[in-house]
Amino acid sequence: MRAIRISLFAFLLVIAAPYISFCEGNSNVLCIENERQALLEVRGTLTDELNRLSSWFEVENCCEWIGVSCNNLTGHVNELHLGLLSSPPDQYATYAESEAYSQLMLRGLINPSLVDLKHLNFLDLSNNNFDGQQIPEFIGSLESLIHLNLSGAYFSGAIPHTLGNLSKLHYLDLRHNSLLEAKTLQWISGLSSLQYYLDLSGANFSNATDWLQVTNKLPSLVELHFSECNLKNDPSPISVNYTSLVVLDLSGNMLSSIPTWIFSLGSLMSIDLRVNGVEGVIPNGFQNVSSLNFLDLRSNPFSPSSIPSWLSNLNQLQFRGLSGVGLQGNFSSVIGNMSSLTHLDLSKNQLEIIVPKHLERLCNLKEMDLSINRIDHEVSKIIESLSKCSLDHLQSLHVAFNKLSGHLTDQLGQFRNLEYLRFSGNVISGPIPFSMGKLCHC
Repeated sequence: MRAIRISLFAFLLVIAAPYISFCEGNSNVLCIENERQALLEVRGTLTDELNRLSSWFEVENCCEWIGVSCNNLTGHVNELHLGLLSSPPDQYATYAESEAYSQLMLRGLINPSLVDLKHLNFLDLSNNNFDGQQIPEFIGSLESLIHLNLSGAYFSGAIPHTLGNLSKLHYLDLRHNSLLEAKTLQWISGLSSLQYYLDLSGANFSNATDWLQVTNKLPSLVELHFSECNLKNDPSPISVNYTSLVVLDLSGNMLSSIPTWIFSLGSLMSIDLRVNGVEGVIPNGFQNVSSLNFLDLRSNPFSPSSIPSWLSNLNQLQFRGLSGVGLQGNFSSVIGNMSSLTHLDLSKNQLEIIVPKHLERLCNLKEMDLSINRIDHEVSKIIESLSKCSLDHLQSLHVAFNKLSGHLTDQLGQFRNLEYLRFSGNVISGPIPFSMGKLCHC
């Protein structure tokens, strides 16, 4: 029976290996005894089903324990890497993969002895399962923290204001704890050193009307992620101070219009505003953000219109998401000037006209989705144009539910990296080309 249990553990460990952080400490320094005792107390209130932290009992020197890192000179514990490396397996994962991941999650209580690690500057507890507990207020006492990641760890309740005491923090990630909430975000004002990353996606900020005023006091912030936070437009006039912001994610909120202050942020390279309630015409202010390489406006109820001509001015765009935004008519001339595009999603619109020769310039294209439109053209011409320049790059082509006609050609077999192909819901006829057999990525 013992042999079977060991074999099962090894099997689960192999499956789950990509998710585990095998960060090891420094074997050339000895840990400090009171910090070793604090770590053992932390471990004592955790449930570790697969013994990820077995070295904490087998090795005397805590600086050699899995997940623990010590300062090379002083021996103080300065980093705890107890998170899993990636998000849980998706819906396509096998039962074994999902079960292995679940068993790898640490559970139980976070012990207050954590605060005895006075020199801790890095704490990662992400993607574990703390079963709806509140984030412990005493985490705000870890005043040396520079990096804090509690994402996807099943925390709930009010975000403790004590986190605002972490004045040295550069990086804060609380995303994917869907039951977190805050009535005010004033505590963020205390994070005076926050300069790299702030992600509170999934928390409920429906009553936190001060989100813009507070985050605006972080001029050095590079990435701001407030996705699915129930945010609404802030009606008060404000001059924003995001002078270093590169990535802005406000997707999945309740914005009824595009905040105009976005157009003054010349450093922005990525804007994600998909799945809001934005109405009216797509504003031309985006053309002022000339450094953009990622723009996602999908699934907003914009007024029906042709594709804005100013989009061609954003010639550094690599990702353009304009699915379900009411676009009509001809779109070819605009995309023909955007040779940097790698991902193009124009699905679920009312587009009708395509000039295939404009597709010949999309030499970096990896994914294109034109499905659920009214495009009336010969499919062979589209394939031929794409083959001119994107044979080595195209991975996904989705043109289902249009009015495409004609027949498929042997050129399809020349797309060496094509993994997803869908032509259903058209009026294509003729034989299936033998060359499609070359598209197997088995």
